[in-house]
Amino acid sequence: MKFYIKNMVCPRCVAAVTQIFKGLDLEPESITLGEAETKKEAGPEQLSLLSERLKEQGFELLGDTKDIVVEGIKSVIINHIHHSDGGAVVFSELLVSELHKDYSGLSKLFSVHEGITIEHFIILQKTEKVKELLLYNRLTLSEIAYKLGYSSVSHLSAQFRKVTGITPTEFRKSGANSRKPLDAVSKNL
Repeated sequence: MKFYIKNMVCPRCVAAVTQIFKGLDLEPESITLGEAETKKEAGPEQLSLLSERLKEQGFELLGDTKDIVVEGIKSVIINHIHHSDGGAVVFSELLVSELHKDYSGLSKLFSVHEGITIEHFIILQKTEKVKELLLYNRLTLSEIAYKLGYSSVSHLSAQFRKVTGITPTEFRKSGANSRKPLDAVSKNL
């Protein structure tokens, strides 16, 4: 049985969801960002408990096809920006390849569902990754720009300033930790 789960954004989320499934004796076969598959069917009582336990941990069991597709879009983007080696990528091609759907349809659905474009969501996610890398203070702005697929440091700086109101250098100097949880990045724009 396949489940789609909202707000799974990191390896710790996978571990937490795995524990929930095991605790309900649902025998998870595989659990990845946004998805879980079990060996056996869940009964109505187990589904209710699963939904409740997931909500307690900040997750949500998805049932609507549109919700599932939107979460798939988010998972692909978050996984590439936050959990891969990064580098330049054409996100429209990545999404089509991963989700096996037409990009135009994905883009329209995402915009209607989330109230922002996929491109803006990518910029917000990249901004959060830049904040993280700046706080670690191990990479130069040039290295960060390259890692996140920016064409130049000035492009990174312009996007960062547009989103945060300050430059990456000002952010690094301030030492402020104004990072957002990844599942809240598209909220409260």
